[in-house]
Amino acid sequence: MSPSSARILILDDDPDVACAAQMLLRRRHGAVATEGDPARLASMLEAGVPDVVLLDLNFTPGRIDGAEGLAVLDRLRALPQAPAVIVLTAYADVPLAVEALKRGAGDFITKPWDNARLLAAVDAALARRSARTAGVDASLMGDSQAMQEVKATIASVAPTAANVMVLGENGVGKELVARAIHAASSRAHGTFLAVDMGALPEATFESEMFGHRRGAFTDARADRAGRFQAAQGGTLFLDEVGNLPLAAQAKLLTALERRQVTPVGADRAEPVDVRIVSATNLDEASLFDTSVFRTDLLFRLNTIVIRVPPLRERRGDIPALLHHYLSLYESQYARPVRELAPGALDRLCAWDWPGNVRALRHACERAVILGNRPDYHVDDFGLTSPPAAMPTPAPAGEEFKLGALERDTIAAAMEQARGNISLAARLLGLSRAALYRKLDKHGI
Repeated sequence: MSPSSARILILDDDPDVACAAQMLLRRRHGAVATEGDPARLASMLEAGVPDVVLLDLNFTPGRIDGAEGLAVLDRLRALPQAPAVIVLTAYADVPLAVEALKRGAGDFITKPWDNARLLAAVDAALARRSARTAGVDASLMGDSQAMQEVKATIASVAPTAANVMVLGENGVGKELVARAIHAASSRAHGTFLAVDMGALPEATFESEMFGHRRGAFTDARADRAGRFQAAQGGTLFLDEVGNLPLAAQAKLLTALERRQVTPVGADRAEPVDVRIVSATNLDEASLFDTSVFRTDLLFRLNTIVIRVPPLRERRGDIPALLHHYLSLYESQYARPVRELAPGALDRLCAWDWPGNVRALRHACERAVILGNRPDYHVDDFGLTSPPAAMPTPAPAGEEFKLGALERDTIAAAMEQARGNISLAARLLGLSRAALYRKLDKHGI
């Protein structure tokens, strides 16, 4: 697997920690730099702003208040093209972690880390930054009846305390709906914390979600806050909740019913005050299949259901989306403003867009970069006929099952991405870690 083009900076005064993270991340990302002195940050930024910064919170020996790291975080977030920031801390202090998240950090990792967890966190950070710099707000653009209904439901439910489940295919903007709900709620001043449930290893689910105490297991060298504690007073977004194994679903249900969590290794529970917004690309028939999802957990999560329509069901919004993203990337890459060739708009509007708005956005970026004619032609967008990302029909006699559809869709996305794991994961709306597990599951 070739390294991605992402640029990552590890800002940590411990050379052993920085080296370990650099060696791990270089397996996927070629440009991984390290720096131990935040005073040299300005000179490093002159060479270009990294995509992701792994930021230690304390640089002076003996300090544990995190003030140095928070100051650096503020500087990074103030940049015009701010990098995604993942906070590294050896002291799992909940108020400090929450403060970092409130100031714009996307996630936090406690040292020593789990390698899979760190890789998944970086993948998620890259995806969020890509969406942000590409104008992800456009995912909810459009005046179609379907989108008007979605926006009206967001406006109605946001001020309440009701749990919300967002349903929709990959790439429709489910996380954006969750963020809009948080922003319009009474919790807007608090933390919005997104957790890719499909990327959480089952073995560490409790530790990741509920935290752990020092000595609870091998390598638990310090107390660690879980996601529930980190989102205290805010909104916890459980993305891809449909991918949770049944055993993990039972543990999540207990936490929601009791509104408290027990860190691994602790002898008493801790109260938590979070609003839950969840999302899944499973259809409702699958959600009500008790072999896939617990009915009692479903009823805890889906007090309000928001269904985000796929792009093929709101084709009238496609022209505005195309104009938005083409203009955005023309500006970003300093390319000339061009129009669509005659007939191109009709063909693009007729396209079913597997991958939805996310796929359209990537196609527009490709057209701006690779198109070399006075106007944009359909072939500039990398679309083929029939659509490469559409599931192929099941062979005669084969039962029409969700598993077969998932396998075919993943295989089609890998074909369209020509084996590029990062691109295929973006097309499918998955993290790289989640896609790897599904590739292994289906033997692809």
